[in-house]
Amino acid sequence: MQRRDFLKATGAGMACMLLPLQGHAVPAETLLSSMDVRLKKSLADTAMQAATQAGASYCDVRIGRYLRQFVATREDKVTGVVNTESSGVGIRVIAGGAWGFAATSDMTLDAVAAAARQATALAKANSGARINAVQLAPTPGVGEVSWKAPIRKNSMLVPVKEKVELLLAVNAAAMKAGANFVNSSVFAINEQKYFASTDGSYIDQDIHRIAAPLSVTVIDKASGKFRSRDGLSAPMGMGYEYLDGNAADKTILPSGVIVYGSSYDMLEDAVAAAKQARMKLKAPSVKPGKYDLVLDPSHTWLTIHESVGHPTELDRVLGYEANYAGTSFVTLDKVKEHFQYGSPEVTIVADKTEVGSLGGVGYDDEGVKTQKWDIIRDGKLVNLQATRDQAHMLGLEHSQGCCYADSWSSVQFQRMPNVSLQPGTKPLSVAEMVKDVENGIYIVGDGSFSIDQQRYNAQFGGELFYEIKDGKVTGMIEDVAYQIRTPEFWNSCAAVCDKRDYRLGGSFSDGKGQPGQSSSVSHGSSTARFNGVNVINTARNLG
Repeated sequence: MQRRDFLKATGAGMACMLLPLQGHAVPAETLLSSMDVRLKKSLADTAMQAATQAGASYCDVRIGRYLRQFVATREDKVTGVVNTESSGVGIRVIAGGAWGFAATSDMTLDAVAAAARQATALAKANSGARINAVQLAPTPGVGEVSWKAPIRKNSMLVPVKEKVELLLAVNAAAMKAGANFVNSSVFAINEQKYFASTDGSYIDQDIHRIAAPLSVTVIDKASGKFRSRDGLSAPMGMGYEYLDGNAADKTILPSGVIVYGSSYDMLEDAVAAAKQARMKLKAPSVKPGKYDLVLDPSHTWLTIHESVGHPTELDRVLGYEANYAGTSFVTLDKVKEHFQYGSPEVTIVADKTEVGSLGGVGYDDEGVKTQKWDIIRDGKLVNLQATRDQAHMLGLEHSQGCCYADSWSSVQFQRMPNVSLQPGTKPLSVAEMVKDVENGIYIVGDGSFSIDQQRYNAQFGGELFYEIKDGKVTGMIEDVAYQIRTPEFWNSCAAVCDKRDYRLGGSFSDGKGQPGQSSSVSHGSSTARFNGVNVINTARNLG
């Protein structure tokens, strides 16, 4: 699975790449059931007892039921409906100062006990090769607790027929508005996760996520040219209420583009996509040079993700993780010295508690209660992201709750929390920001990107581009990409709009590790201005 943000669905085959490799197809009705918490506790107790009797000094048990539904359409046809379920038990132990892990899909007491003994045997074998013993930051047991995503409408309860009708209506509206081709999909995920540990925690969680991608293509038959415009939705940690299309949750930008917050009008966006894709065909190509950039949150999320989120993962900083685009230019010394990562306008926080976000949960996969902390404060690097066995490396007394596994069969490890640029503290609207720009480009939506193995040099495209001249948005342009060196870019941040403009974007399928695992993570911001950024023309003929 590739790590390039959220794989865009262009048909059933591509969209199914977002579904778990493990798991099996099930009827839609199966997605509505849940597992008895008493059975989960019994399985967990059996595993922990077997592990400690085998010599483990610590044991945690994750009992997971992962439910996914995917509905895809193209023009007037349904191209795929897939429901999957994956259930099992993952057991992680420490023995001899080393980790061991085993998992089983056989959810019987005997099978779980055998897996616990296997995990302990593996840990003992690993202890012969270890240099330092695992140091777990203390985490108090919380007893029997539960956490549920605060959704209003469970996506799994919505009939497939209703989802199909929505998508076909979206496609028809786009075609009527001038589209030649259109794809639209709905993804729904429900993770039913139970965590128990010898620390004394029994945590039952019910997590929901949704995504509704669409892509519209128009063709100029005279010239053979074509342009596409993807939807401006964001994957969210919400239920089906995200697709209610609440008018109060949309914003009309100075460019005339409509963007969305915690409610998405898919049909409205599809019509706009068709019209804007047609406008792209006639838009002039950008003149390369230095511009002040006004970046909408629908765009900024990806820049945050790649140039702040990943570089501040402690395992990349230490060189333990290099898969999926390398390590990091950040060092522990930069944290100690409060490296000037950005301008004083830049405060970026990690937050696993944000309501509606993809990474919002009550507890991480080590049983640590989730929290919020600064990574960059007033432009200075002040912290990173750490798990229980990494906390001591940062001089922390407790884990920051950054542990996650994408399946019961995968071992949990450090994963990015929601990482977001905080709104400006002074009143500033998007219109007021634009008025101060003499020569700039307004970018809405994400696009292609490229980044080096240290996450220091990067290039980002976008979905929609508008020229700004003397404080006014003058019209659409095309073929825009900007180049950055991470610290220079964030130090060029001149202003961030206030909290009225704050919105989430995110990645539904962010890859890391080897074997690879996928996680979902949100990145919020208000519209931000960056001065003097180098812009290139992606359509230039260099030959």
